[in-house]
Amino acid sequence: MTKATFYIGLMSGTSADGIDLALVDFTSGSAELVASYYQAYDNVTRQKITELYLPNHNEIDRAFSLDITLAHQFSEAISTLLDKENLVATDIIAIGNHGQTIRHRPTQSSAIEAPFTLQIGCNQTLAVLTGIRVIGDFRTKDIALGGQGAPLVPAFHQFLLPATEKETFLVNIGGIANITFLPKKNSSKSVLGFDTGPGNALLDAWCFEHSGKRFDNNGDWGSSGTINQALLIQLLSDDYFLLSAPKSTGREYFTLQWLAPFLTPLQISAVDVQATLTALTACSIAADIKKTSNSADVYLCGGGIDNNFCYKLIKQELNNFNVNKVHSLKLNNNALEAMAFAWLAFAYDKKIYGNIPAVTGARKSTVLGCEFFA
Repeated sequence: MTKATFYIGLMSGTSADGIDLALVDFTSGSAELVASYYQAYDNVTRQKITELYLPNHNEIDRAFSLDITLAHQFSEAISTLLDKENLVATDIIAIGNHGQTIRHRPTQSSAIEAPFTLQIGCNQTLAVLTGIRVIGDFRTKDIALGGQGAPLVPAFHQFLLPATEKETFLVNIGGIANITFLPKKNSSKSVLGFDTGPGNALLDAWCFEHSGKRFDNNGDWGSSGTINQALLIQLLSDDYFLLSAPKSTGREYFTLQWLAPFLTPLQISAVDVQATLTALTACSIAADIKKTSNSADVYLCGGGIDNNFCYKLIKQELNNFNVNKVHSLKLNNNALEAMAFAWLAFAYDKKIYGNIPAVTGARKSTVLGCEFFA
């Protein structure tokens, strides 16, 4: 019997566009992407997910029914990937399942008695359906240790990109934008990572409400408007942008409901709001990078790098930095986050710490995840 070789990483981000899979081989000691696959959510599934981002009626029934439905969709995507690569279940050591985040509440408040995070796409169901061991629930232990449960990808980024002579940032622009800071060789600085604020979430929501399109293709609509500086300053005054790391947030915070009070006293066209929201993403990312470093290589990844207007604004804001897309590192942008959760499954098996306390705020480093058997 041939020994299993590969890990599968499964990721569905806060943009709720679909399922990203990465087939990864770690036998050489590095992360080798063998294949990737993307399966889009249909509109009904996407709506069911996004409706759970905020409190509403009958949430428990809707959330945990969707928990099982998504596991079935995850299983179908995995089956398609295996068929494409002429593989079978026994070729896979484990699936690292991030799942679909529907709530991320890492900070206690008057409304939240105890911090928590919730990803659905049932790990046990997925294991039974695929016949493959699943490692999931990666965030809960970090929160139990006093951390934010996010971001988790900086530990993978540190594994993936050895230190160079320059400081390095990886910026992931998903529904929420987050950055990883990797110090240069022999530096006394620590690896850092945190959510900077909205990435695509607000842009997509505003675009859908005013155009019926799920996203602003290439940023063309936003670029045809004018950035309203008064609105931008007000948006950037939100308390989240003033917080020091470690910090994390979710798309359930940066919503159209969050935006509405800022717009009420102003008369701004929909296209100018789109332009300003694009600038909000770019400026909040750039501001946190400049707080951390004076000069660095900056690599952008995630769905947001296809927004050419946002990319242009980030480059303008970071004119003293070397800004490129992650393709320049010969990395697959579409598979990068899924690769991180394949690595977290690998790290679970090898008892490698999956969190970084300086990043999440946890009391200690720890192995993350739980395993589920078919």
